[in-house]
Amino acid sequence: MPRPGLALHAAVAWVDRGLAVLAALALVGAFVAVSAGVLARLIGWDLPGTDAYAGYAIAAALFLALPQTLRRQEHIRVTLLLDKLGPRGRAAFEWWALGAGFVLAVYLAVYAVRLVWMSQAMHDVSPAADATPLWIPQVSCALGCLGFALSLGDALVARWQGRAYFERVGDESAHVE
Repeated sequence: MPRPGLALHAAVAWVDRGLAVLAALALVGAFVAVSAGVLARLIGWDLPGTDAYAGYAIAAALFLALPQTLRRQEHIRVTLLLDKLGPRGRAAFEWWALGAGFVLAVYLAVYAVRLVWMSQAMHDVSPAADATPLWIPQVSCALGCLGFALSLGDALVARWQGRAYFERVGDESAHVE
């Protein structure tokens, strides 16, 4: 009989990959916005808002990539203290880190979603030349925060069940801790 956490793990992995694809598309969008701004300046056109759109796209890429970055252990992890602890101390500290990270990620996700809702309700627009309604770029930040909280929750469940959560991709020597 399959473990109940495995279905959750597969669903969260699917969400993580989807958000990573959106992050990659956001990077392409940033490239397009910057390139369009540069080309417009070269040929003497006024193309307002390209700097703002590039900024929105970069912020979207950063937030949307959070869950996949966690899954692949690409976040900065300071092991100076962990290396000094014994097996029981290390396990306790890792439990604490996952729990604290999950609580903080949920807190951030709640307030990111609230920010989108408030921006939409107040008709808040960008002060830049683009005058974009701010809830539109904020949605990607909220999605990334929600995905990050979901991924940390999945990591806690995986740890509780005694199975691995994190993936290693590529050469092990490329990962410096």
